[in-house]
Amino acid sequence: MKLGGENGKLILTLFRMVAVIFGFFFLARMTRKNYTKGAIICGSMILAGALGNLIDSIFYGMIFTESTFHIAKLVPFGQGYGSLFHGKVVDMLYFPIINTTLPNWIPIWGGKHFLFFEPVFNVADMAISTGILVLFFFQKKLLHKQLLQQNS
Repeated sequence: MKLGGENGKLILTLFRMVAVIFGFFFLARMTRKNYTKGAIICGSMILAGALGNLIDSIFYGMIFTESTFHIAKLVPFGQGYGSLFHGKVVDMLYFPIINTTLPNWIPIWGGKHFLFFEPVFNVADMAISTGILVLFFFQKKLLHKQLLQQNS
């Protein structure tokens, strides 16, 4: 996190910690209240992603070298690029499917470099996003089914 510098990174890590603690309590509550398996799986995906990001941000800077556009190397604890609670979130996937220069006949973008599927995907963020999207699109089936069964 560049915005906020070192203090911003610490605040983000502490926020992640609070979110993970809340997530464990909320998931336990969902289980006790007999939410559907789908809702519990989605909640578990969200919690697992948040926990993965938290672990990265707490410890990664202590045990690995800097990994900007190359593979990080494991080092003895405390000899990494950062301090405790100031690590960067890792586990990125990069899939550049098309890497080319566009033909000159294409208006505006002709002759310019084109990279399709440039974004780098984080496994933990994909778990969080998938859990949230499934809950959003299937909320009537996943979240309200138990309420209907309890009322009848």
